[in-house]
Amino acid sequence: MVSYVPPTTDYRFLLEKVLGFDQIMAELGRDIDVELAVAVLEEAGRLCADRLHPLNREGDEFGCRLVDGAVETPPGFAEAYRDFVAAGWPALSADPEHGGQGLPLVVQLWADEMLSATNLAFGLCPSLTRGACEALAAHADPELKARWLPPLVRGEWTGAMALTESAAGSDLSLLRTRAEPRNDGSYQVNGTKIFISSGDHDYGGNIVHLVLARLPGAPHGVKGISLFLVPKFLPDAAGNFSIRNAMSVGALEKKMGMHAQPTCLMNYDDATAWLVGEPHRGLAAMFTMMNTERLMCGVQGLGVAGGAYQQALAYARDRRQGRATGTSSGPAAIIEHADVRRMLLSIRSFVEAARALVGWCALQVDRARHHPDSAERARADCVAALLTPVIKAGLTDMGFESAVVAQQIFGGHGYIREWGMEQYVRDARIAQIYEGTNGIQAMDLVTRKLPLEDGAVADTFFEAIAADLRAAPELYVTERTRIALDQLRGATAQVREAQANMAGAVAVDYLRLFTLVLLGWMWSRIVAGAAAETTFKVKLATADFFARRSLSQSDGLAAGIAAAIEGGELLAAADF
Repeated sequence: MVSYVPPTTDYRFLLEKVLGFDQIMAELGRDIDVELAVAVLEEAGRLCADRLHPLNREGDEFGCRLVDGAVETPPGFAEAYRDFVAAGWPALSADPEHGGQGLPLVVQLWADEMLSATNLAFGLCPSLTRGACEALAAHADPELKARWLPPLVRGEWTGAMALTESAAGSDLSLLRTRAEPRNDGSYQVNGTKIFISSGDHDYGGNIVHLVLARLPGAPHGVKGISLFLVPKFLPDAAGNFSIRNAMSVGALEKKMGMHAQPTCLMNYDDATAWLVGEPHRGLAAMFTMMNTERLMCGVQGLGVAGGAYQQALAYARDRRQGRATGTSSGPAAIIEHADVRRMLLSIRSFVEAARALVGWCALQVDRARHHPDSAERARADCVAALLTPVIKAGLTDMGFESAVVAQQIFGGHGYIREWGMEQYVRDARIAQIYEGTNGIQAMDLVTRKLPLEDGAVADTFFEAIAADLRAAPELYVTERTRIALDQLRGATAQVREAQANMAGAVAVDYLRLFTLVLLGWMWSRIVAGAAAETTFKVKLATADFFARRSLSQSDGLAAGIAAAIEGGELLAAADF
């Protein structure tokens, strides 16, 4: 495999020319500019390229192992994580109140993109820890925060999310794990959870599980779920975390990909725990962590697509097969073949627009957290909520598709392990499944996010895009995005009027249409920002390709949504 090249030039371009980073940071009162942000990203890129990328294939080959009840990660991973912590990377965007560096989320998510591009299995652990920190910061009482947050923020301890049970997958109302109160204010938790990423490992330090469980007499359904902090180690009399809690790894899941990431079956047998937030309000608290992870899933899709693209591009330039159209000379580099160029452009046109979209959404989260005006904070928070399922599902779907296309460019070599392309495909697949399958994300979009403020959040957002497009240069990508936006607005009205079961039946297509509009919108902003750049012709050509070959799919999606709703009775009449 060729060495990874961090896309820091593109990060700088987006910050300066597309996202207006310095202006937004000044508006938020943040003491950071493009130069500092890029310097941090350059350093993160070196870490990913020089340290983590070389571990990726070996980690996949070796995998994680359960030895005498303890998880061993592949050679080099524990050492790399300890160096990662020593350099301060886990604390990048965390609140300085708890020991974080307080950098904007856009810097964090683009650093995560590079982690995902070079070593997806490694990058998941710090992202889960960050999500746990956000949940505790938002919902834990002051005593819990003071004890548990600082080492988690620094990455000396790690976090895990324990939701799923064998009889309760996405339907958390069925979970059976129980929590009983003790006289000292703690609880004891009993139950078994499956699919727990980073549930145990040998990175060192404590592992803090956030576990969903039911208290005695809790209401049925999701309204009776509470959230508990369950650590691997408990404090002794001297305050040192040296006492092993009553929790254990029952098994390591055997998975399609992500072999270097320990996914555990966890047993809690009278495990000591502390309540996070209010009783029976655990799901709301856990969603703080889940929404963080859902954005991260989208970044994983983007990262894998970008990493696979770099490998495919290098291979296409080097591999010589056949004759290029219109020539009679000997074997040509396959990049000269039109179909290979089509595949490369399909990946690149997704990656560059998705990178801009992630950056734009991250800045909305920063506005929601730091803007001095409460109304603007509320507006930005609603927009981020609206876009979270779209980014999670849309970018992981298209990221996986991009990995498959990159594998195809290698032909038979793409199916052989030594080239590394089949690992991208296997690893990317999970991002479409965990943190709520992409079908669930689509349902969340049409049933929960579109109705926000009686539909005003989506309608106002669509009008903001329309205004942006009216001010954009008159280029084909702008024109085609306007058409797709009109189709999205029409589909939105149809989904709102449809019966609930039909809204669910078209939800995935609707989310895909939404994603394409967002990417087209980003391309219109990118080409506008590149107008005075030396890369303008390349950006314009890529944007034009996206508009003609990808965004044009909006015609079929819009027509399909309308036809499905009109013929809704056919779904119910189908005989399985």
